[in-house]
Amino acid sequence: MPRAVWNGVVLAESDRCLEVEGNCYFPADSLNREYFQESTSHTLCMWKGIASYYNVKVHGQVNVNAAWYYPKPWPLGWKIRDHVSFWHGVRIEQ
Repeated sequence: MPRAVWNGVVLAESDRCLEVEGNCYFPADSLNREYFQESTSHTLCMWKGIASYYNVKVHGQVNVNAAWYYPKPWPLGWKIRDHVSFWHGVRIEQ
């Protein structure tokens, strides 16, 4: 079962992940929310829409914008609604 790990902590784990463009998207309900803080950052994907980000805080260390999601994805990206993906050193383990 895929899980996202950073700084020795499992951030998310689920057997209901989706893969899009080589990224593993975890269902929002699989996140260990205690490690997530809303970020003020946003970016635009030309087919998925506007992405929002989370900072991840573990053991006092903050990984800025380490997770992203699309709160209102455009039609082509609809299947990743309510899903979160990771980067910036967050490992996806199987």
